[in-house]
Order: sequence, then structure tokens, then C-alpha cells
Amino acid sequence: MADAGADQIETTKKRSLLPLILGVVLALVLGGGGFYATWSGLILGASGGHEAETAHEAPAALPDIAFVPIDPIVISLGRGSDLSHLRFAAQLEVAKANAAEVTMLMPRIVDVINGYLRAVAVSRLEDPTALVELRAQMLRRIQIVTGEGRVRDLLVTEFVLN
Repeated sequence: MADAGADQIETTKKRSLLPLILGVVLALVLGGGGFYATWSGLILGASGGHEAETAHEAPAALPDIAFVPIDPIVISLGRGSDLSHLRFAAQLEVAKANAAEVTMLMPRIVDVINGYLRAVAVSRLEDPTALVELRAQMLRRIQIVTGEGRVRDLLVTEFVLN
């Protein structure tokens, strides 16, 4: 009887390993298939399986713009402050067709910026969050000088207080 019990235990162990091996193999096959389907775009792919084609598309063309540099401006800040000078430099984003016209008006643009920055209180210049408002104010004044539609944006490249 002891031999019959030992044979039954061995056959039970052999039978119990077969479903486990089948389960592992089936999980690997299904997992690999799911990975491939997701990776290739068959599942959850917006391109409908053509992801390889869209990956090699050329980027959109850049807009027709030019940048006109504004010469650096140094402004003395007065005696009430520990700081003595502001160094400001920027570039104007314009359409390529308007670049020559804006360059021709550069003395007026520098005059407007110089006058505005001299009128701003030193405490306002020291505030790090004020640059956005100062930039908007200068851009509006530049657009008035150059005419509506010629200057798209003002890009501040240097704003140093010392």
C-alpha cells in the first residue's frame, strides 16, 4: 500500500506541473502579442497602424520671420538706489518683409525704450515678476512707433541691474 500511495503522489506532482508550464507559456505568448499590438499601433494607435510613416514626416515650415536686434542700452538709475545702472538688450520679431522698415525706425525705437525705462521706478525694476509687464509696455510703445502689424514681439535678451 505504501508503494501505491507513493506512485499516486508522483503522478499528482507530474500532472500539477503541466498546467503551470502551459500557463506560463500562454502568458508569455499573450503578453508578447499584446506588446506588439500596442507598439505597432494596432491597439490604441491613433494612426491606425501607420506610425512608422508618420514618424518620418518633415516638420512644419517655420514662419516667415526675422529678428531685428536693438543695440544694448545702458541707463543710469539715479542716486536713491544701491544699483547704479541697467543694461538692456532685446530683439524685435518682425515679418521678413518689414525688417528693413523696422531697422530704419530703430533710432525712434531706442528713444521710446530709453524714455520708458528711465521713467520706471527702481523698485519696480528690481521686482523679478515685473519683466513681463515691462516687456508688454515696451512692445506696445514700439508698435505705436513702427505702426500696427510691423512688430510681432519683443524678445528681451539682456536685463541686468548692477
